[in-house]
Amino acid sequence: LAEFYRKQGDFEKAEPLYVRSLQIREDVFGKEHPKVASSLNNLAGLFYSTGDHARAELYYLRAIRIKEKVLGPDNPQVAQTLNNLAELYRKMSYFSQAEPLLERSLEIKKKAYGLEHPSVATALNNLAGLYYGKGEYEKAEPFYQKSLEIWQKSLGPNHPNIQVSLNNLANLYRKMGKNDKAEPLIARLNELKEQNPQSASK
Repeated sequence: LAEFYRKQGDFEKAEPLYVRSLQIREDVFGKEHPKVASSLNNLAGLFYSTGDHARAELYYLRAIRIKEKVLGPDNPQVAQTLNNLAELYRKMSYFSQAEPLLERSLEIKKKAYGLEHPSVATALNNLAGLYYGKGEYEKAEPFYQKSLEIWQKSLGPNHPNIQVSLNNLANLYRKMGKNDKAEPLIARLNELKEQNPQSASK
């Protein structure tokens, strides 16, 4: 129910429901349980949405600590919350704090899923986005390229993620003044949008 209200943008109704869910899970499972970590992660996401960055950081850190202790430091669920915290830091322009979290998340996913998994591509894309935000375009380029390559191999050439990746890489090339590299990507992106207009509008 909290998720429903959050997706509707009704954060005032969502928050007490998330809090109650967390309290019940703590009572039933104890304070150090993956379900408690999940509730903490959800609350952190709500605080992220409302701009309460301090509380979002606190809840993400608590969720990470529980997951590391109970599931192990290399569990993919740890990587998920590391990504969430990194996104918060990136929004706050705390790039130096976000980068090691994204790097660690990438390594966890490589170890858990192998080098050619879509989740690895997502982690590479996230790192590339961080470097792009910092203006480190040369550093971002190979990460965007590799994420596109993995997504095309694992998800097929027409998956919505391919549009995201093509757009990211094209924007990067335009920032770098490499319009000759951007143009074919934009042409391919327009083709995909024509083939699947619903995904293009999302």
